[in-house]
Amino acid sequence: MNRKKQCVAMLLAGGQGSRLAPLTSNIAKPAVNFGARYRIIDFSLSNCVNSGIDTVGVLTQYQPQELNDYLGTGRPWDLGLRFGGLHVLPPYQAVKGGDWFKGTANAIYQNLGFIKRYDPEYILVLSGDHIYKMDYSIMLKEHIENNADCTIAVIDVPLEEASRFGIMNTDDKGRILEFEEKPAHPKSTQASMGVYIFSTSKLIKYLEEDEADPESSNDFGKNVIPAMLRDGQRLFAYLYKGYWRDVGTLKSFWESNMDAIGDNPELVLNDPGWKIFFRHSFNRPQYVGEGAVIRNSICGDGNDVYGSVDHSVIFNKIAIHKGADIKDSIIMSSVQIGEDSSIEYAIVDRGAVIGKGARIGGSRDQDKLTVIARDVVIGPGSVVEPGEIVTEDRL
Repeated sequence: MNRKKQCVAMLLAGGQGSRLAPLTSNIAKPAVNFGARYRIIDFSLSNCVNSGIDTVGVLTQYQPQELNDYLGTGRPWDLGLRFGGLHVLPPYQAVKGGDWFKGTANAIYQNLGFIKRYDPEYILVLSGDHIYKMDYSIMLKEHIENNADCTIAVIDVPLEEASRFGIMNTDDKGRILEFEEKPAHPKSTQASMGVYIFSTSKLIKYLEEDEADPESSNDFGKNVIPAMLRDGQRLFAYLYKGYWRDVGTLKSFWESNMDAIGDNPELVLNDPGWKIFFRHSFNRPQYVGEGAVIRNSICGDGNDVYGSVDHSVIFNKIAIHKGADIKDSIIMSSVQIGEDSSIEYAIVDRGAVIGKGARIGGSRDQDKLTVIARDVVIGPGSVVEPGEIVTEDRL
């Protein structure tokens, strides 16, 4: 008989992330590269490990192959355990039938068998597509002290942005009185982070009731949380005050990468007290040629830099040839950047080729982010105007 786990994490990683297209045209959003060496999912996984949670179910669905290959057995995150560890949980066909995950709540419902193997007292439900560093053990401690049925992590947002989020209205002790999904006129600025801790017995009860309702969208925010509130269950907000970004758009993705740059960055990637675990690619060291200039940037391994890089995030195995000028940009892995070309305020996805003398994007002051999709070839001397999203070769 298996030993008991106090808390099991269920990480929702099946989202398409359509607003991040074309970066998500071939891979799931949590598998998108971030910060010169990581994937987006590394942050949620590392939070679990650093918080002492060693049993994680990763629920995949959209374009899962690259994400599955990256996760493997979980060893890079110290989750290659015989009892517990990391488990990839795709939709599957059972005796009574099967289906794609119909919503966040249905995804957890379809995997109750996995949860019950470990008989946890608590279940942590979180998204695999946010950038943040959070100690879930502190949130769990508050959940236990409040004798809560559900605790929802919230972050304070500006009032003018509150309509973009699910908003929690609470009393002076943090108990949630009302939940509003993207309200036109928000009553508070406490926005849901999509991180929940449930007492297991209560979650199973409400998931089973939700699954039996043919009118339900099978979603935590739209169905399960409102049902628990209607029934007077004990729901509390946990206020998180650290860095958190929902990288749901190309602009927010660019901004969050840039938050990791600088002498005192908002997002600290090299914090020895909170390591971000990832799967190493074991590339050779970066080479910086004579006359090359790298300023205020973060760079991965295996690059050959002969040009200029300023305020940018450069991944690995990139060739930046003589005279090339890169500024305010994100360059993904295995990109070739030709001589005397320029890239400014842009995202260039992996495998792209930028020809000699090409001009990509323009000044950040124009607020028009340019994107070159995966494996696209931009021919010599070509011009890609600010704000363009190029998904086909331009020769």
